[in-house]
Amino acid sequence: MGHAPGMETATLPPRAELVAAFFAGDAAYDGVFVAAVRTTRIFCRPTCRARKPRPEHVEFFATPGAALRAGYRPCRRCRPTEPAGAPPAWLAALLRDVEAEPERRWRAADLRARGLDPGRVRRWFQRHHGMSFHAWGRARRLGLALHRIQGGASVVTAALDHGYDSLSGFNDAFRRLIGEPPRDARTRTRVVVAPIPTPLGTMLAGATDGALCLLEFADRRMLEAQLRRLQHRLACAIVPGRNDVIGRTAEELEGYFAGRLRAFGVPLTTPGTPFQQEVWRRLRAIPYGATLSYAELAREVGRPRAVRAVARANGDNRLAILIPCHRVVGADGALTGYGGGLWRKRRLLELESAHAGG
Repeated sequence: MGHAPGMETATLPPRAELVAAFFAGDAAYDGVFVAAVRTTRIFCRPTCRARKPRPEHVEFFATPGAALRAGYRPCRRCRPTEPAGAPPAWLAALLRDVEAEPERRWRAADLRARGLDPGRVRRWFQRHHGMSFHAWGRARRLGLALHRIQGGASVVTAALDHGYDSLSGFNDAFRRLIGEPPRDARTRTRVVVAPIPTPLGTMLAGATDGALCLLEFADRRMLEAQLRRLQHRLACAIVPGRNDVIGRTAEELEGYFAGRLRAFGVPLTTPGTPFQQEVWRRLRAIPYGATLSYAELAREVGRPRAVRAVARANGDNRLAILIPCHRVVGADGALTGYGGGLWRKRRLLELESAHAGG
C-alpha cells in the first residue's frame, strides 16, 4: 500500500521522544516514524528486533517513502515498507490456502509438510490475532458452522462439514466460543472480524453479511470494551472470518490512504442510543478536509450545553475514519481526544488537508 503526499509530509514528534520510542521498541509508534541508520544505510520500524545502533547514528523519517528518497534501504527483518500487520511472504501461501479451504482442520504436520515451523506460525498469530493459529482456525470453523446452522443445516451436518468427528466435542467448542449451544444460536447475528493493514497500523474490521459495524485500530485500549458493547447491542456472535463487506472496506481504505477516495460507500450499521446516533450522523456530514469543534458539534445536534456528552458519543464511535470523529478538534484547533492516538488523528487530518483542494 502506497503513501499519499499528506502522509509523506507528516510532522514528527521531538527527537528525544523518537529516540526513546525506538530504543524501547515501542509498538505504539509503529506508523509514526521509521528509524534510519547512517552507518548501514538501512531503515527499520520502531519495533525492529535487530541490534540497535548508537543514537547519534540514527535519523528519523515520517514514512518509509521519505527514507527511501533519502537513499536508505528497507530492513529485511522488519519489512518497514509493508503495512503494519501485513502477512509476511513466508506465511502468504498458507493464508491463501486457508481462505480456499476454510473448513479444513490444519495440524502441525500439515505446516511442517509445507516447510513451515509450527512455532513460528503460532507466534505470528499470537502477535497479530491474540491467539494461536490452531485456536484461530477453530474459531473460524465454528463461525462458518454457525452460518450453516442459521441457513438451515442440521447441527450434525455443520459439525461434520467443519472438521469435527464428535458431536459432543463440537457442542463444547461451540458453547465456549459463542456462549450457547448450536441449537440456541440459530437466530443470533453473526459478525465476522478480520484485520486490515493500513499505513497507520492494523485495523480490526467487523461486519454482518450486510453492513460494517466495527472498524478500530487494533492497538486501541478500548477495543475489547467496544467488542463487548457491540456484542450486547447486536446480540451477536463475533468470530474470525471475512466477507464481501470487509473486502469492500479494505479496498475503500486503500483508496482513502492513497488520496483517491474522499467519501466511503460501504454500508454501515451503528447500534447506539438516539443521542449517539444523532452525533454520529453529524460527524458523517463534516466535509473531507474540514474540522469542527466539540462546541460547534454540540450546537449542531441541538445540545449546546452538552459538550462533554457529545465528546463521549464521539469517543464511543466504533467506526473510525468512516465516521470521521478525527475531524473534531478543540475550540482553539488543538488536537484532543482520539482513541486511536493523537498522532493518528494528526496524520489523518494532514492526509485530508493535502488532498482537499485536488
